[in-house]
Amino acid sequence: MSGPSQGRITIKEVAEAAGVGVATVSRVLSGGSASAETREKVLAAAARLDYRPSALGRNLRRRRTGGIGLLVPDITDSFYARLTDGVLSCARSYGEPVTVGVTGDDPEREAELIGTLIEQSMDRVIAVPSGDGEMWAPALRAGLNVVFADRRVRTDVPSVVPDDRAGVLTAVEYLAGLGHRKIAYIGRHAQSQRVAAFRAAIASLGLPADRDLVVHARSSRDSAYAAAAGLLQHRPDVTAVIAGGNVLGEAAVLAARELDVRIPRDVSLIMFDDVPWAELCSPPLTVIAQPAQDIGYRAAELVLRHGRRPPAVTLPTQLVVRASCGPKVSSPRR
Repeated sequence: MSGPSQGRITIKEVAEAAGVGVATVSRVLSGGSASAETREKVLAAAARLDYRPSALGRNLRRRRTGGIGLLVPDITDSFYARLTDGVLSCARSYGEPVTVGVTGDDPEREAELIGTLIEQSMDRVIAVPSGDGEMWAPALRAGLNVVFADRRVRTDVPSVVPDDRAGVLTAVEYLAGLGHRKIAYIGRHAQSQRVAAFRAAIASLGLPADRDLVVHARSSRDSAYAAAAGLLQHRPDVTAVIAGGNVLGEAAVLAARELDVRIPRDVSLIMFDDVPWAELCSPPLTVIAQPAQDIGYRAAELVLRHGRRPPAVTLPTQLVVRASCGPKVSSPRR
């Protein structure tokens, strides 16, 4: 095995030496759950490489660098681009620089970037979290001022989120009013709160709640397309679909076209995010509009605020009705 790199040892090098993932190292070093064997491997590797996270924490308290670190899943996704623009707009008014990191909705990559933020003694961090929140324990212990945007995974971290529950419920109620009973949801694994809101809405209206009516996709466009195409092929009884984001909605539109599934005659479609192409699509898509830029701006305000802060800020969503939804068809697709 090659020796460690010159200079300060990183959490990624500890992970490679221990033969585990970065998220596992972060969890062990922050006192989280892990098997005795894994914990021993991580601690042995950290000692061998002279990795000292506690020293990093003391460094952070002595020497602040200023600025804001921003972690988003995908800078090319128009929702996160607008969220980023909101952060930049607010930070600019305070004269604060912003450093952007892309996680790809990958917990391992997120843990690596968290380690980098700690090592760089970053003052403040805004993040769209991809994991369960446990991996943020080292950053919080080191004294970072953290605010979550779009998703809330820890109750002890201030968050700015859209009202997913109300948005999903309004969409499901609208589809049910058109006569749809077999309604499916396509979402990303990281969108657990949105999926929970969908299941709650289905239950509250007494609609069928088959487990495979919720389809999960990874963060890539290929995975989104595979999820949408698989749903449309294997569930011809589904007459309406809610896509949990604009990448997922785009995948649903492309899959429907290639499979000769007509929107809205065969399947009605509602998508999270009101992006420019949604109105130009044929037919124009009904969407659950979210205030992406406001989410970013308010998150930046919170991370820059001194003193008492609210635990969570929830911003309203809006159902924008266009032409992609219609009455339930009388017979299932073949």
